[in-house]
Amino acid sequence: MKLGFTPQEERFRSEAAGWLNAQLSGPFRDIRGVSSLTGLLERRKEWERALGAARWSCIGWPEEYGGRNATLAEQVVFAEEYARSGAPGRVGHMGIELAGPTILAFGTEEQKRRFLPPIARGEEFWCQGYSEPNAGSDLANVRTRAVLTPGAGGREWVINGQKIWTSYAQFADWTFMVCRTEEGSRGHRGLSYLLVPMRQSGVTLRPIRQMTGNSDFNETFFVDARTGADNILGAPGDGWKVAMGTLSIERGVSTLAQQMNFRNELQAIIAAAKANGLIADPDIRQRLAHAHIGLKLMRYSALRMLSNVEAGKLSSEGYTYKIFWATWRKKLGVLALDVLGPQGEIATAAPYEWALLPRVFLGSRADTIYGGTNQIQRNIIAERALGLPKEPRGQ
Repeated sequence: MKLGFTPQEERFRSEAAGWLNAQLSGPFRDIRGVSSLTGLLERRKEWERALGAARWSCIGWPEEYGGRNATLAEQVVFAEEYARSGAPGRVGHMGIELAGPTILAFGTEEQKRRFLPPIARGEEFWCQGYSEPNAGSDLANVRTRAVLTPGAGGREWVINGQKIWTSYAQFADWTFMVCRTEEGSRGHRGLSYLLVPMRQSGVTLRPIRQMTGNSDFNETFFVDARTGADNILGAPGDGWKVAMGTLSIERGVSTLAQQMNFRNELQAIIAAAKANGLIADPDIRQRLAHAHIGLKLMRYSALRMLSNVEAGKLSSEGYTYKIFWATWRKKLGVLALDVLGPQGEIATAAPYEWALLPRVFLGSRADTIYGGTNQIQRNIIAERALGLPKEPRGQ
């Protein structure tokens, strides 16, 4: 992908920026800049519906499912303008960025027509059921089981097990989850990818309190929970392939919006350093410069990844992206507190996520853990990208 944009793409940028700024200076000005997952939740659900009504929610999707058929370059432009405008974090993120694209890639036409339009309209929200107490970065170790059985309304999957770190579960209508559906199977074999309604008697949530004072994610328990036999992506046993498809989607266009949010955090740190005079400190200036360079490297790497995807190529850069940004942002969090000084260690009330820079520090502590720890990421880079011998594993 070229680093510049065509006149047509710049006109698209102006249209997107104009709509976003009009909304966020008018009816939705109260949620501008809100990034905490649970902050002003109902208003942000209204925002999701407004995006859907104007077809700005899932612009890369086909028009018949609520999108705009936007090109990859237009998706990049919108992601950048969304973050630049100070628009709130997307409470529909899991459906828009993960569940929806996975259904587009692996779903039947009936599944696409059932699930995609409500996501695009901001009417149904999703969470991800991957991690378990003994299967975090090691996804192939999942133990949650699903058995296909006769039910009152036809055949159903009956699900028993536990998921953990389930972000968005407290307001999700559906979850996409990996379950073991073949008795006696191990590793990545015998897994299936199911779409399961969350609002049923067989699903119980237990919020996990974070050091920020919020509870953004949960333990989720399934006891004879049910979903229709047709609510499976791919064939039974294809769960690993579909799950890997979801993880590859996660490294897509949304990375550009993530980087714009990182830029906003860096700008806030620079502003704080100017305000308290630390901008003149040589060490602080050098660390700010390194942070800026890292952000630029992320952008160029993401554009290269996206250009390879557009050309139908597999990208080795995709293997390195997560470990790079997670390590970079963890250092950014430390820099934020060093710039704030003692003020950054004082919280007037929980949840502490309302204060941006302390939140950067507290939130970034987990960046090198969730989504695959740095240790697991290094193994993936070594084995899959570099072709080195696999790490010995027990039977």
